[in-house]
Amino acid sequence: MSYHELNFIEMRVIGCLIEKAITTPEYYPLSLNSLQTACNQKSNREPVMTLSEQDVQDAVDSLVERGLITEVAGGHSRVSKYQHRFCNTEFSDLKFDAAQTAVICLLFLRGPQTPGELRSRSGRLHDFDSREEVEAALEALKNMVGGPYVEVLPKQAGKREARFQECFCLDSERVTVSSKEEAYPLSNASLESRVNELESQVSSLMARIQALENASGL
Repeated sequence: MSYHELNFIEMRVIGCLIEKAITTPEYYPLSLNSLQTACNQKSNREPVMTLSEQDVQDAVDSLVERGLITEVAGGHSRVSKYQHRFCNTEFSDLKFDAAQTAVICLLFLRGPQTPGELRSRSGRLHDFDSREEVEAALEALKNMVGGPYVEVLPKQAGKREARFQECFCLDSERVTVSSKEEAYPLSNASLESRVNELESQVSSLMARIQALENASGL
């Protein structure tokens, strides 16, 4: 894997760190627990994920090793905290302006989007005055030296606007979401918990069926 290539969880981690650095600098850098919460946030994320602490730690370790994240002292706390060095730092060769950074962050957190969606979802990341400003940022990212960093996707049937996606995630690691339900990836602990819950529900239903059969004399 090259320097800037990311898997899906690493992309979510980087996106969360960029977002929180801009929107809540008072709580940045993030502890592992805060980063896990940010990754699994139910708002402004697509797909919604259920990552375990170990899932996030593995991604963080890989990113630290490649110099895309750095661990910083937690001040009076012994808890490790993390900040990104992905872009716009003295350690990164990726230099984006505020509009371009917002676009990259949104694509990392919510997947392919149209210029209109990017503008409406930019929130506190950047105040786009018009859709044309979003399109200008996308065009710059597409044609930037060292890029392209975004690419346009074929138009979906019945859609007026084409969607754009980032060019950092490996194609083999991309997640296709056909609904807004939780899609990727369930940790082993989460999966085991769901299996146990389903088994419990099945046992309860079987007991109720047996009770009904006994009551009816079957």
